[in-house]
Amino acid sequence: MTTQAEAPLPNVLSRLEALVKHHMEQYDPSHDWAHVDRVRNVALDIGKTLPGADIAVIEVAALMHDLADAKYSQSGSLPDNVTRVLDEAPASELSRDQIDLILRIVPAVSYSTEKKLRAAGGWGDWHNTCVELHAVQDADRLDAIGAIGVLRCAAFSGAKNRILLEDEPNTPGNSCEGHFYDKLLKIKDLMKTKAGHQEAEKRHATMVAFLGALNLERNLWHQ
Repeated sequence: MTTQAEAPLPNVLSRLEALVKHHMEQYDPSHDWAHVDRVRNVALDIGKTLPGADIAVIEVAALMHDLADAKYSQSGSLPDNVTRVLDEAPASELSRDQIDLILRIVPAVSYSTEKKLRAAGGWGDWHNTCVELHAVQDADRLDAIGAIGVLRCAAFSGAKNRILLEDEPNTPGNSCEGHFYDKLLKIKDLMKTKAGHQEAEKRHATMVAFLGALNLERNLWHQ
């Protein structure tokens, strides 16, 4: 069981930030440092609404959440220089229990990981009760929807040379548009915190309005 961490972590955070910024430079704008920083800030805001949440764990896990992203990383493991920073962290900044929790949270954050674990019966009590995991997950998913989510979906599609529109409207598929129906419109109902759900409702409405406008333009084009 973790405890609320009040003290800042300047040395660990400054080292991690530098490493994460450098690491994310290799990715497209849908998964860059700006995305990580947004997730960190929103996760901290959510964490402050969760009684007993370890804010230090949330911040470090949010910083690290995309370092082994399966969409980009073949190894699926964290960079050695990042784990070394954690191992070298003074106990006054991060305890071993906090580090162990961070290393358990990071690989469990992603939407696809949760989906696979649930399908295999591997999503258990810890996943359902770890408020630090929930704060980072909700923050990461909020950044995938709404106006920012529209831009990120388009950026990822461009980087992967993925087509923009499906042949039929309102259908899942391997396109930018199809991704909304395959995943993004489902995110609102997967939020785990009250604060995350409230924000997701607003961002979901933004996506619905965007897709409605998209269909209007498509209809004009087909006339």
